[in-house]
Amino acid sequence: MAEVKLAAELRTDFGKGAARRIRREEKVPAVVYGHGADPQHVAVDSHALMMALKTPNALIRLDFDGKTELVIPKAVQREAIRRFLVHVDFLAVKKGETVGVELPIQTEGDLAPGGNLLEYALNTLPVEAEATHIPESVTVSIAGLDAGQSVLAKDVSLPSGVSLAVEEDAVVLQVVAAQAEAPAEGAAEGAGEEAGA
Repeated sequence: MAEVKLAAELRTDFGKGAARRIRREEKVPAVVYGHGADPQHVAVDSHALMMALKTPNALIRLDFDGKTELVIPKAVQREAIRRFLVHVDFLAVKKGETVGVELPIQTEGDLAPGGNLLEYALNTLPVEAEATHIPESVTVSIAGLDAGQSVLAKDVSLPSGVSLAVEEDAVVLQVVAAQAEAPAEGAAEGAGEEAGA
């Protein structure tokens, strides 16, 4: 996984007013925590951070206060409607350290014919991975799956060094039968009239 380098600055003002002021300066308030150290409050350029977060579980080299911390985003808050960044929690990590993350699930292949529907029981797959080698996602084959069939967590192929952080028998995806279409209103009324005649 690629590292993204971002500059940040320490902040000493807290609260809603301070956060609004930071956002007016086109920066995002954030907190860096981990390794038993006191949380450090920083502000990061909003555009640069938004671009970095386009990669799931991005590994970020954050420069602030004359030092560099390797961090991963753990909690990202966005404004509900316009989706701009409001606040980010970063977890400080070290090479060789194992961290728990959630990987987006991608699918490949086509379901068996019949118009059945694919249902996601999990939107992301919880795993544990080495902090500097976190995959961007996992890919699950759905080729030929039919109604009633499912993919369990243990069926997902994981890269070397990545392990499940969820029960092996947890359902990840399942195929549900397509619902029969209800008859059109006019057709149903016509049938009723004929029966009453």
